[in-house]
Amino acid sequence: MSGAALGIEIVVVFFLALFLLHQYGDFKKQQRMVLFGTLLAWYLCFLIVFILPLDVSTTIYKQCKIDHGEHTSGPTVNPLPFNHTTANASVTPTKSEPKPCYKPWSYIPDGIMPVFWRVVYWTSQCLTWLLLPFMQSYARSGGFSITGKIKTALIENAIYYGTYLLIFGSLLIYVAVHPEWYELQTIGITAANTWGLFLLVLLLGYGLVEIPRSYWNASRHGHLLVKTYFKASKLMTEKADAEENLEDVMEEVRKASESIKYNHPLRKCIDTILRKCPVDYQEKMGRNMDDYEDFDDKQNTYPSEKSLVKLHKQVIYAVQRHNRTRVQWQILLQQAIHLEDVAKNETSSTHRFVHSFPSSEPAGWFSRYVYTPTVEWYWECLLKRWFYRLLSVVLTLFSVAVVWSECTFFSTRPVLSLFAVFIQLAERDYNYLYIEMACFITIFFLCTCVYSTVFRIRVFNYYYLASHHQTDAYSLQFSGMLFCRLTPPLCLNFLGLIHMDSAISHQQKEQTAYTSIMGSMRVLSFIANGFYIYYPMLIVILCIATYFSLGTRCLNLLGFQQFVGDSEMTSDLIDEGKELIRREKRKRQRIEDGENRRREWKERYGNSREDYTARNRSSHEMKETSYSDTSLVPCRETKLAVSERDCIELLQDAEPLDFNADTLTDDPLDAEPGGRYLSMSSSRSRIFDDV
Repeated sequence: MSGAALGIEIVVVFFLALFLLHQYGDFKKQQRMVLFGTLLAWYLCFLIVFILPLDVSTTIYKQCKIDHGEHTSGPTVNPLPFNHTTANASVTPTKSEPKPCYKPWSYIPDGIMPVFWRVVYWTSQCLTWLLLPFMQSYARSGGFSITGKIKTALIENAIYYGTYLLIFGSLLIYVAVHPEWYELQTIGITAANTWGLFLLVLLLGYGLVEIPRSYWNASRHGHLLVKTYFKASKLMTEKADAEENLEDVMEEVRKASESIKYNHPLRKCIDTILRKCPVDYQEKMGRNMDDYEDFDDKQNTYPSEKSLVKLHKQVIYAVQRHNRTRVQWQILLQQAIHLEDVAKNETSSTHRFVHSFPSSEPAGWFSRYVYTPTVEWYWECLLKRWFYRLLSVVLTLFSVAVVWSECTFFSTRPVLSLFAVFIQLAERDYNYLYIEMACFITIFFLCTCVYSTVFRIRVFNYYYLASHHQTDAYSLQFSGMLFCRLTPPLCLNFLGLIHMDSAISHQQKEQTAYTSIMGSMRVLSFIANGFYIYYPMLIVILCIATYFSLGTRCLNLLGFQQFVGDSEMTSDLIDEGKELIRREKRKRQRIEDGENRRREWKERYGNSREDYTARNRSSHEMKETSYSDTSLVPCRETKLAVSERDCIELLQDAEPLDFNADTLTDDPLDAEPGGRYLSMSSSRSRIFDDV
């Protein structure tokens, strides 16, 4: 099994990163370089998380070999001299010896892990500090050529890179003045880890409290439903703002498109902008174009290329934000409807879960035989809440253990870190499987606390990771950049928790290959002996602040609406969200009723109508061959179309008046007024639309 576990995990982690990128990114629309950079960043970070437990178990085995000597055999068993007076020969060891060193099942041969960590670490650092910031600016650039995008990205990152050079230069001067001098790469690693640890503690202090509390609140259906109403009200405000912003940007695009015609040199820039617009806006702008107009009027004022670059950037952001809020609204609406269904079904005496809007897709074998309506009722109304409460208690205990260990991991005699105690107990019995599972679960929990906080980051609506392929390229690269900066210091902090970092534990023990690549932190004494030891204690203060929601209350006082139970503004937003959900449910119910009536009408009268249409078509063809005047044909076709349209309108009259209200939009690009039945009105196309 030498190296087999490493190869298997490398392949599995790649598909895991690819799956997550597929959930958040859009493989069809986003640029290949953006997807490749994000995939590589996520893949390298996940590799560190999954491979580090194997490195720990291999290091423990090497330490065992050192303790027993280079070639250690099992405990010798020497028989006693044969006693003729006794019938039994007793066999006992001459002295108490430690257990033999058993090679772990996931043992990795010497020389592989240092090379592996060196490639993974330095590739991730090049991504996070050099390539991803450049690609981030390149993706959001409004330039119309590769050269223009590169120029914009370099200008935007000039200050960014200058700050890094200033920090690195300061550390370099410090080491040069100091009498001790070590490798230059250690200085860079120290600077990167210091920055990562600074941000790591902030995110970890929030996640250690918020994740257990979120699962506990998920068991309270009433609280969760009220919070969903609050989110619906805020999201509707953002959605309306995004739609208004999109309309304003589309109006600017329309003006630019009308001023710059097809014979203008900047027309190709307009075409590039139009391709980024939604399809319905493209069609409306296309209908308003008149190719036979004089475009060489010297009195016209044309926008410059610089203004078109700015407009292009605005279009990219406005379209992405509009699509994101629209999908988020649908997801939140589905969640609110499900929670309302749970509240209704809790009092059901039949113990069968009934959905307000059953799925139109046929039920699969899992829903028919395993997850039946009865099983769904017991899970949603009874078992789920208790499962979430139990999970919340377990995660709370885990969080307490992390906080305690972060405050005491520098103490080696006695050992106070709980994770170090557990690993050392397993190390005595050489239970490598337990060691690897304990390491992986601990690292996974720490990563969940940190990464979940990153995924909730929302800085002025600019960085937001939305599932269902709605994350823009800029946010994807931001997440990859942040993961590459947080994962190495997080894993180094974990090694300190289990006392496998000699720079912190001050023990002469075998180091992991990961620690050897990261370098000795003693090169900067004030960081190794001060910052790395005492700064993680700040987690206690952050956890207390998060538990009492001090940050939420401060934001609420500053005017940013937050979910605070005793606030009058919160109550108003909850009532508004409840009314919005009720309105959307009525709208969805009308659409569903209309589709059912249309389906019934088609099943009842569809066959007879098809026969009637076929007979009319055959008689029309016979009359067409007998008559020489072809001008009567359009008249008959028009009458037939009118009669069919009247039948459809008669069916529409049986539906509520606002059945098609969702198809109407107050669009400034449409100058012609339309009635309520806009889809049934006469054609408004002009004579040259088909040219």
